[in-house]
Amino acid sequence: LVFWNVYGECENFAVLSGHTGAVLDLKFSTDGGHLFSASTDKTLSIWDTEVGARIKKLKGHSSYINSCCPARRGPQLICSASDDCTVKVWDSRKRGALHSFQDTYQVTAVTFNDTAEQIISGGIDNVIKVWDMRKTGVLYKMVGHSDTITGLALSPDGSYILSNSMDNTLRIWDIRPFAPQERCVKIIQGHQHNFEKNLLKCSWSPDGSKITAGSADRFVYIWDTASRRILYKLPGHNGSVNEVNFHPKEPIVMSCSSDKQIYLGEIEGS
Repeated sequence: LVFWNVYGECENFAVLSGHTGAVLDLKFSTDGGHLFSASTDKTLSIWDTEVGARIKKLKGHSSYINSCCPARRGPQLICSASDDCTVKVWDSRKRGALHSFQDTYQVTAVTFNDTAEQIISGGIDNVIKVWDMRKTGVLYKMVGHSDTITGLALSPDGSYILSNSMDNTLRIWDIRPFAPQERCVKIIQGHQHNFEKNLLKCSWSPDGSKITAGSADRFVYIWDTASRRILYKLPGHNGSVNEVNFHPKEPIVMSCSSDKQIYLGEIEGS
């Protein structure tokens, strides 16, 4: 794991090592004090960003961990999705998994809802499942994608889920308790997946007005959430763009690609 400064020369100021396989997902805690990583070495790691050291290694999955996500509030829970067909929930203060949800197929993306009472997962069966933490089972399913779900992101207000899929669409789903049965409220197109079948992620801007997603055609796409219009199609990468994310406070986007480059780009503030 490599840390970079956003300003000035963007120099690398720290390297954290410990995983013995590729790191497939990285997430900061809400306060920025911890970093969570998921790896092909079948472990999750928790890192202290102040000290720059790993403080916990979580074992329990029997195959690659494709995705992880910390809870936004409450106890420091982390959920993870794996090729072993399970979604697991971990408490950073304890050793083993708190819960393990058994799916039928490999799970490629996962996130908590706003209150961390539900877990939303997606996998190679093209279905988004919402799991109830208390009942430890599937609460409901959201069907619509026709290929593997590669990324999931919770909206800033906690009302919607953004999903990225190998069917070359992004979808926005209403996950509020009393939403209509047809929960898909928007379908967004423009980006591409290809034969590489990378797990391309997706994300929201801090105010929820824009969304972005990885794309195999080497462009960074940013859409207006309300109109679904492409606001930016940014060139520069020489390989699949695997993830794009917004700066939490400033109009800056960061993209990483299979070309081993990380780019910072400035967009107009909202």
